[in-house]
Order: sequence, then structure tokens, then C-alpha cells
Amino acid sequence: MNSLAICEDNEFMLEKLEEMAKLYVKNKDLHAGIWTFESGEELMREKEDFDVLLLDYKLPGISGVEVAKRFGKRSRIIFVTAYKDYALDAFDVGAVHYLVKPVTKERLFLALDRAREQLGRTRRKKLTLMKDGTLERILINDITYCEVFGHRLCIHTAEDCREYSETLDMLEEQLDGQFFRCHRSFLVNMAHILSVDKGTAILDSGERVLVSRRRQREFMRRLSFFLKDEVARWER
Repeated sequence: MNSLAICEDNEFMLEKLEEMAKLYVKNKDLHAGIWTFESGEELMREKEDFDVLLLDYKLPGISGVEVAKRFGKRSRIIFVTAYKDYALDAFDVGAVHYLVKPVTKERLFLALDRAREQLGRTRRKKLTLMKDGTLERILINDITYCEVFGHRLCIHTAEDCREYSETLDMLEEQLDGQFFRCHRSFLVNMAHILSVDKGTAILDSGERVLVSRRRQREFMRRLSFFLKDEVARWER
């Protein structure tokens, strides 16, 4: 887990959840960034996705369910609410857990454990794409980067490059926070980045991927969190 966002309109509850989340990150020896938001509108303006999202179900304005639909494909959603009656609705939008207030440290830690477990399984998943009427499957971890040129999508692995008539936007929706849209034409797997030099990501395959100037700051921030989390995982 590299990033965690908390969206809660109650200031006291927001601070409490942040405090417990920081304790979880410390206890698990993670290097995850934590962001807080006080409304669904504020969170929806965020252009980046998060690995895990603690989300108040009953937000004023944009509902928690609408926020979950925006982030749910690549984020693990944990709903936090004072209402027990919405549990089934929460799971309908893919939530991994549903916590009823007041939230205890033990229950939150259990929910975060479950979210991290799902993230781990995602990284062992395969991507399924159609090519010339045939289904092809690629292990997600084997993908080094993806690029689009013209109307063709090229998925690069250490072994080869496969072309499909899909869009990079479609592919980005199916991949998790391990991948970053570093340029309008490139989506890179951060697990394969060896170094960064002058706006270019250098991969373990020897290939280079351009990082656009406007995305360089966010790219370095996300890469830093990802690499720290990987180091911590090897040390445990």
C-alpha cells in the first residue's frame, strides 16, 4: 500500500481516522502517504487514484457511493458510516469492508489488512485482452510499460511487445496503483523502474519512458512511496 485517502465531513472523526491510519502505517512498517478530504467534491477534484480509500458513506453533496464509483476500479474502498442499513449497497460498489461508527483501532486495522491483501492479489492478476478474435492473458507484473500510437495500444513486457486496438484510458482503468500515467501516451509499471534521468524513467529492460513535465512532480512522489513500500516488504 503506497497511498491512503480519508474522506470524512466530520472534523473530529476525520482527525481520529487519520490518527489511527498513521498508527497502522507505523505499526506495519509501511511508507504510505496519507491524504485527508472533507467532502466528496474535494476528493473528486483529485486527479490521482489511491490504493485505499476510507470513505464516509453519508457525505453531504456528492454521496459516498458516487465517489466510490469514481475510485472503486483501482482503489480499495472501506466505508465508514453511522448507518448499518447500507452495508449491502456498499458491497454492490465493490467495497472491501464496511465499518460502523464509532470505529475502533482493532476494526480499522482489520479492514486495512483486508484491503492490503486484495492489493497483493491484484498484483498477481492477469490482464485479459481480445486480439483478432482471440483472448490473450498477460501477467500484470510482467508488463513494463504501455504506450499508444495512432489507434494502436502496445503492451511491453521483458519478452515482447503486443499490439491491440484498445485505448490507454481503458487499460488504465483496469490496472492498479502500481502503474502511473506518466505521459498522455505512456503508462509505466513502477515495479520495473530502475532510475529517473532528466524526465525519463529508465526501466530494468533497458527501455526509457518519457515523463511529461507537468506530471514529473506527482510521478516522483508516487514512485517514492512505491519504492519505500517495496523495500519495507523485502525487509519484513
